[in-house]
Order: sequence, then structure tokens, then C-alpha cells
Amino acid sequence: MMTFDPNRPESIEHLPIKKLGDEIIFVDGHTRAFAAFLHNLSEIPVCWEDKELDWDAYEICLKWCKKEGIHTIADLKSRVVPQKDYEILWCSRCEKMQQDLLKRKRMRERL
Repeated sequence: MMTFDPNRPESIEHLPIKKLGDEIIFVDGHTRAFAAFLHNLSEIPVCWEDKELDWDAYEICLKWCKKEGIHTIADLKSRVVPQKDYEILWCSRCEKMQQDLLKRKRMRERL
């Protein structure tokens, strides 16, 4: 487990980012980015994501965030919830979205 030291920004592992459309998004490390924000860090180390991931899923998540008015890590400040609620509100929603994407992909493959 990595320890976050706000006095040593270099202790934060590089957070992967990706440009989707006109947006640059975090691919992972949202909790670390949020912790850095809470400690008033204005910069964190990032790196470009070079793996091929399910970018359709990320685009859906980006739309969800925009719809809810979440445009930056700072917008999460009033949205921190207990882990149990997070699993229901976000993880379950993402699992359903992944299932829907898989169904659509299978349907396209049949055509």
C-alpha cells in the first residue's frame, strides 16, 4: 500500500491521464488526486496512459460526471460518501454499464 505524504509530492505515484475528445481525464488515481487537492497541492505527477482500455466506458463515465456538474477533482469535495454507499452509487452503476457495453458489442459482432 502506498503512503501519501503531502510534504513530498514526489511520493505520489504518477497518475495516468488520457485525452478523450477535448478533455484530459484521470484514467486512475482519483483518490490520490483528491487527497492532493485536500492538501492544497497545485501539481501532481502524471503520465500519459498508453494501454488500450475500454475508452467507451470512460466516455460514458465522463458524460455522467458532466451531467452531475463534476468537472474537476475539487467538485468531489461535497460528494464523499462511505465505502458501502460508494459501492452502490458508483461501482454497481459501472458494473451495469459494463454489462450493457458487452451486450452492445456482442450484438454488433452478430451483424
